[in-house]
Amino acid sequence: MTVHSFTCNPFQTNGYLVDADGEVVIIDPSCASTEETDDVCGLIDASGAKLSRILLTHAHIDHIFGVQALVDRYGAAVHVHASDKPLLAQGAAQAALFGVDLTVPSGPFTHLTPGEPLRIGSRPWDILHTPGHSPGSVTFVDRAERVAFSGDVLFMGSIGRTDLWKGSLPVLMQSIFQQLVPLGEDMRILPGHGAATTVGQELATNPFLTDLTAAAP
Repeated sequence: MTVHSFTCNPFQTNGYLVDADGEVVIIDPSCASTEETDDVCGLIDASGAKLSRILLTHAHIDHIFGVQALVDRYGAAVHVHASDKPLLAQGAAQAALFGVDLTVPSGPFTHLTPGEPLRIGSRPWDILHTPGHSPGSVTFVDRAERVAFSGDVLFMGSIGRTDLWKGSLPVLMQSIFQQLVPLGEDMRILPGHGAATTVGQELATNPFLTDLTAAAP
């Protein structure tokens, strides 16, 4: 499995192109301009495989900028947790709130079901429901590769915002301690913003986690 990261848009959002046994998926297509979209399409085309699916860790505007452009070009289905469908429906309102342009994704949408394995090529991925930043936030986990795509749940030295629609700090901390921490200290975290990290590094150094470890749920 190979993973290519790209960082786009004014919010500096990370997206990931994953090539597993010739199947190519995009996690959080963050490309907001024609130039950024062309760069991401170049990565897809260079893989020699057709983009099969777009996987969303959640549906905040900075993670969905490039969705419709990639659907139009490749016909890929969009996978999102049902609890974040209202965010997709309110894409125009999200864009207006931040004063940016967005082509609102129109699908087709497929609901992600936590607990049901997601097969990428021949690789089984787990879908973990990790709400708190948004109600439908999910984390994609490849246990064999020891990598988790966490969206805006956990960052190097920080955690996701909880002051947006249906955000909750207690729920987010529960997601981190009950879903991410049990993955093991060696689990690599590829977040929606900033540099990659590991569960162990964040348990040792992240101020949002170190002060709460003893009282973790």
